[in-house]
Order: sequence, then C-alpha cells, then structure tokens
Amino acid sequence: MSTQTEAVPVVRYDGGSLNIRHATLSDLNAIVALENEAFSQDRISRRSFARLVGAPSAAVLVAVEGTLIAGCAVVLFRSYSRRCRLYSLAVAQAARGKGVGRALLAEMERAARERGCEAVSLEVRADNEPAVSLYRRDGYELLGETKNYYSDGATALHFIKSLGQAVLR
Repeated sequence: MSTQTEAVPVVRYDGGSLNIRHATLSDLNAIVALENEAFSQDRISRRSFARLVGAPSAAVLVAVEGTLIAGCAVVLFRSYSRRCRLYSLAVAQAARGKGVGRALLAEMERAARERGCEAVSLEVRADNEPAVSLYRRDGYELLGETKNYYSDGATALHFIKSLGQAVLR
C-alpha cells in the first residue's frame, strides 16, 4: 500500500525536472490557487482539499517545478472497489503543454496500481479539448456522456482506462 511519505519519482520534461509528490497541508494555499486558476466553476474547496490531503481514501499529488506547484491531481479510492476515480487534474497556465498533465496521470496510475486498482474512471467537460485529447492519447476509452452534468449545464464525457495487472501488496 502506498503511503503519504514515500519517495517519489522525478520526471524530466522540457529540459527541466518535475518532482511529483503527495501534497501536504502546507501546500493548501498553492493548490487552491491552482484550482481557482484552472477552473472557473465546479472547483474543489479549500476545506475539501484539507480533508483529502492525507485521507486514506484519496491521493492528492502535486507536480513541483522548482518551488512552484505546476499541477495537481486528486484521485479517490473505495476500499471495496478495484476502480478508482480521477476527481481532478489541474495544470498551471504557465506549465501547460510541457508534459505536466501526462506526468501526473502516469504517477496517479502508478499509485492506483500499488493500491490494487485495475481501472481508473473520470469525467471531463466535453468542451475541455486539451484534457479530452490528453486522456484519449493516454489510452482512456470513452464510456458515454451526461448532459447538464456541470453547474453551467455543460456536458461531461465519461472515460475509463484499464490499468492491467494491479500490484497487490
């Protein structure tokens, strides 16, 4: 089982290094600011982030470039399910197009496998073309859509990806 204090990999991109690690409560201001920058509505609140950081049913991963948080991924786990849910993936405007989202996805999938998950599901706004493209490129399959899913009436696309053989510990 993955812990919140484990060593984390360093992913190289664009001539620099990106450190992906589990978020801590000291990251709250930065991840809330990132969430507010990335999404105009349907955001995760500071209170919810504080509850999710370190929760056994969640993993909050941050991608750190130098001293700045360039991205954040939130994945939710259920003890009775082999499927986890990518709840949020946000990348700072200045870091977009540099592989941050893809690196966070890869690390999230690794963490999910370690926890025994065999699949990841997610919802994404149908009009979020960069995110939809990222998920498709990374092997996520479209399951369907739900109209009026988001608070502004936008449609959600539902994706799933098989993780293959999970690492059982």
